[in-house]
Amino acid sequence: MSARPATQFSSNIKSQTKTLPWPPQLLFFALLFAGIMLLHAPLLRLPYFWDEAGYYIPVAHDLYLTGSPIPQSTLSNAHPPLVMVWLAFAWRIFGYSILVTRTAMLALAAVSLLGLFRLARVAGNSHIAIAVTALTAIYPVFFTQSSLAQVDLPAAGFTFWALAAYFEARPMRMAFWFSLAALTKETAVVAPVALFAWELAAPISRRQFGEPASIPAPSVRTCLLCLLAPLAPLACWFAHHRAKTGYLFGNPEFFRYNVAATLNPLRIPIAFALRLWQTFGYGGLYVLSLAALLAMLRPARADPRVPRPRIAIRQQAAFAAVVIAYLLFMSVVGGAALARYLLPVVPLIILLFVATLWRRIRYWKLLIAAVAIAFIAGLSTNPPYGFAIEDNLAYGDFVVMHAEASRFLAITHPNSAVLTAWPASDELTRPWLGYVAHPFHVVRIEDFTAQQIDVARSRRNEFDTALVFSTKYQPPHGFLDNWEAWRKIKEQFFGYHRDLPPEEVARRLAGAIVFHKERNGLWIAVIALNKDQDAGIHPPELSQQMARVRLDHNPDILSGNQPESVASRER
Repeated sequence: MSARPATQFSSNIKSQTKTLPWPPQLLFFALLFAGIMLLHAPLLRLPYFWDEAGYYIPVAHDLYLTGSPIPQSTLSNAHPPLVMVWLAFAWRIFGYSILVTRTAMLALAAVSLLGLFRLARVAGNSHIAIAVTALTAIYPVFFTQSSLAQVDLPAAGFTFWALAAYFEARPMRMAFWFSLAALTKETAVVAPVALFAWELAAPISRRQFGEPASIPAPSVRTCLLCLLAPLAPLACWFAHHRAKTGYLFGNPEFFRYNVAATLNPLRIPIAFALRLWQTFGYGGLYVLSLAALLAMLRPARADPRVPRPRIAIRQQAAFAAVVIAYLLFMSVVGGAALARYLLPVVPLIILLFVATLWRRIRYWKLLIAAVAIAFIAGLSTNPPYGFAIEDNLAYGDFVVMHAEASRFLAITHPNSAVLTAWPASDELTRPWLGYVAHPFHVVRIEDFTAQQIDVARSRRNEFDTALVFSTKYQPPHGFLDNWEAWRKIKEQFFGYHRDLPPEEVARRLAGAIVFHKERNGLWIAVIALNKDQDAGIHPPELSQQMARVRLDHNPDILSGNQPESVASRER
């Protein structure tokens, strides 16, 4: 019988005995899928949110209608099309609907959690794997991304499967999973490239750990070639994209925002500090990080009945290579510095820290419960600083308020031209996003800052109403709010701005607020313009003209069942 390659790649031959057969894994997948479906039940029919509405759903919708992975209704960002192909396939089988989209994405989330369970079991044991899988499922960023039609979570999931195959010394299987990750999002190649560099350093590590120096050259070459294999399908996609669009890495504005504008020697260390916080502290992670740090001060538990070995140093070093590579890479690229970009590495940190607690703390399960409580708190409450509202359940508040405001416009001003900003501009013009039954004519501005509202005021004859909303979460008493230098850094490097409150927008546009709603620090308003009054002169008395309309949660809005829905028309 031939032996497995004795390379750094085959970190521990005993790990192969930890692999579960496929029937139990399929059963565990079914349990994971059913569990996260139940947890996400209130969110499954919400209309599409932010980047879903702005890019991923339009691309998948175009693919569904035309069969082409190159979008027709929006500029291409050159993201590989695997997830969009998956959604178009699901719509072909079950019909186009928001529920089908959410369910299809939750299926990928369950696959991702199963891959993480497999990885944690290979590196540790079943106790660690169960705790890691449960914590990751409720980690705020992972939880919210699970049902959203975006690509970062599936790319992370395929990376987990690939890492498990890497530790099991299965190079072809590893290459397959890394290739799926690369065809899900191009940045997923960071992990295999990091491991490739780590493999090149293997001779040094062997001397460090006292391992044999003679390694069969064919085994090393196989490992290295399989780690680089995912670059081939990704290169084919980019070549196809360039042939069809003329752009290699997406449209020029996308490339400028995410690459060219981020290569600043001052921005990179600031972004790196932010990435460290997102990896070790964000969304309640600080509780786990602090617990693991304190646990490191204690010796390993000595229990002859239940040995508690640590994760192999070589495996920890491989994890570290991937984590460091992602932290560095995501500090250089990515204009928005979103936490979801680090989903491939945050669960690895959870795995390492949970293994530390299991090995050193007697009542480690109580600490896991405390971390779970912190994650749930981070999921349901907003932090005392600005954050991306897609990182917890605030995105649900955003979607519900936008759905209610859109319905109000459809009922009271069905033929009006609407001034608004993205993503509401897409919500009002694309009925298949789930907000309106018929498209509105939209006049678009960038945001609701004073400068943009002044621009809009000069174009008052082009619109009748304005849909204004908080484009960023602004805490009531934000941390570091009074630090002027930090505010300027955010404005220069991370697109920070302050929206005017709706009352001030109404005053500047000489209009009256006819719909206004607030939820957990977010707000939205509809302003009807007074065409007989010049903007900025004799502003209306809002206390007399304001007709605030409160819409209770309408079942049609929250279920995504709009009149003459796109689901019924397109099927």
